[in-house]
Parts: sequence; structure tokens; C-alpha cells
Amino acid sequence: MRVHHLNCGTDCPLGGALFDGVSKSLTGRLVCHCLLIETDRHGLVLVDTGYGLRDVDHPHAKPHPRITRVMKNMLNIRLDARETAIRQVQALGFDPRDVRHILLTHLDFDHAGGLEDFPHATVHLTDAEFSAATGPRRGFVPRNRYRPSQWDEVRNWRRYGAQGESWFGFDAVRNLDGLPPELLMVPLPGHTWGHAGVAVQVDGRWLLHAGDAYFYRGEMREARRRCTPGLRGYQTMMEVHRRTRLENQERVRRLSVERRNELNVICAHDHVEFAHCLSGQPL
Repeated sequence: MRVHHLNCGTDCPLGGALFDGVSKSLTGRLVCHCLLIETDRHGLVLVDTGYGLRDVDHPHAKPHPRITRVMKNMLNIRLDARETAIRQVQALGFDPRDVRHILLTHLDFDHAGGLEDFPHATVHLTDAEFSAATGPRRGFVPRNRYRPSQWDEVRNWRRYGAQGESWFGFDAVRNLDGLPPELLMVPLPGHTWGHAGVAVQVDGRWLLHAGDAYFYRGEMREARRRCTPGLRGYQTMMEVHRRTRLENQERVRRLSVERRNELNVICAHDHVEFAHCLSGQPL
């Protein structure tokens, strides 16, 4: 298998380095780090989709906008068709119809916006996440994070509970329908109830896309957790259960330290991590 790292959306929240830790300007930079995986016999696989073409083309759709004005303004989202997964798949020389599977860490608007750009793909996610997103959306966060208009045309869902043997001590979802054993899902609830990481084994080494289990590079690979004030606050605002989120984040951090010779851990939004992945430099 071969893994391509894609940025499928850019956010520039006011606060600069208070968010990303490095920006010199008044705005910071966050990415929507997705993966495109070439498999030998199972077609192309996407891990998350970022923002989609319909988010770009219909940003003010009524009566149900695909992204709420609150989140657009809070994150200062820069919608660009060139950054959508479908355009990047095409730029790499692939036919979008060859994307046969999409693995979702969760259904937040900045992870699921491109689902309808790949109508032939099977969408894999945890049953807990599907239930949370399609159930009652009461309160500020559920109404703003889950946008059914982004995925109400999806028909090919595959929903899973934890099953099979564990992975590095974590519950794991193995034997994903139609996918090779080198791909599995790792439930990491807390950010959402059904949030999960996606683990990919390439040449005997694992890559864990931890989604939004953490947001800042200093939360991993170090003895003590470091996070910018902006991202610490955003994580707290979006969490569904604080203790569960922090416990799972700590477990992933220990994994990133103790098993660093066997795996890499990445998140969805840190642009410095993303740049390292593009360059092939060690994190």
C-alpha cells in the first residue's frame, strides 16, 4: 500500500500562534489532514474527506447550510475547490470512481464535507458515531458540528462496534468490510461519542490517524502534554465527555512515546505535523 497525505481544508482562526504555535500574523493555520491510500486489490481508500465541493459551491445554502455561520466565522474557514479531496484525487491522476471506501474518524462538518463527492464509495464508521450524528441534535455543539446536509445522500454505510483482538492494548475494529487487514479502526471516544482513529500498516510499520483525539503536536511524542491556549479551549468546547477524551488522549500519547519505533501518530489539524508528513521527515 501507498499513503498520500492531503490537506482537504484550511482554517485561519484569529489568534495566530495562540492556535498553531508558530504563526507570526494575527491568524493561525489549521489543516484538514486526510489520507488517500492505494491498496493492491481494494481500490483507493480515503481517511476522512475534509470540506467538499458542495461546501465550496454552496456555502450559504438555505434553509440548511452545510457549515454554520458560527463555525465559519469562529474558524475563519478558507474554502477552496483545489483543496477538496476529489480535486486532489484527480490531480494525482486517479479517477474519483476508484475511491471505493471512505473511513471516517467522525462525522464533524470538517471531516465529512466531501462524502457526497464520492457517491460510489462505501463509508465506514462506528455505530456510536452514526447514532450520535443522526439522532437528536440538541444544544450548541451538536447543531454546529453535525450537518446532515453534507451526507444525507450517502447510502452505502458500514457501521461497526469494537470487535476482534486488541491493537497495542486498544479496542480495535478489524475485518472491515471489503478492506485488507492492514486497515483497522481504533475507537477513541471523548471528542464525539463515536470518534475513532484509523490505523494503517505499511511495510511493517503502523500509522495511526488519530483524528481529533488531539489537536496539537505537543500533545504527543513528549513526556508531558503541551497545547496552545486556542486549541486547548476549542477541544474543551467540542468534547462530549472530558474525562474520557483526556484519558484516551493520554493513552495515545503514551503509545506515541513507548512505541515510536513501531508507529507514527498524527492528528487531523496540526499543519506542522502535516508538513512533516509531506516531507517524509520524522515527527
